[in-house]
Amino acid sequence: QVQVVESGGGLVQAGGSLRLSCAASGRILSVNVMGWYRQAPGKQRELVASITRGGRTNYADSVKGRFTISRDNAKNTVYLQMNNLRPKDTAVYYCHEEATTFSVGIYSNYWGQGTQVNVSS
Repeated sequence: QVQVVESGGGLVQAGGSLRLSCAASGRILSVNVMGWYRQAPGKQRELVASITRGGRTNYADSVKGRFTISRDNAKNTVYLQMNNLRPKDTAVYYCHEEATTFSVGIYSNYWGQGTQVNVSS
């Protein structure tokens, strides 16, 4: 069993920055892909950024050049540095980690509870 806990959300003005953190805990053997998704009210959840264990990153076009995803494999933690935030970035941000455990030998998907990011004009 894996628990995924997010932190770092909040309210900022346009142009401001936030740094989200997400740590996975439990009987974790390894973590493969880690990522951040977001969902605005009335909209579908979308991928914001992802990062492989080897450090290869992928970003949504809407955040390229503004957001940076990184990870600390020793801590099973993924970060999302968000700069130059815009009102359209307002959403609940969810952490996703693909991990194996002692009881589940294949990579399974685990999600955080979500953290609210509000960007005002």
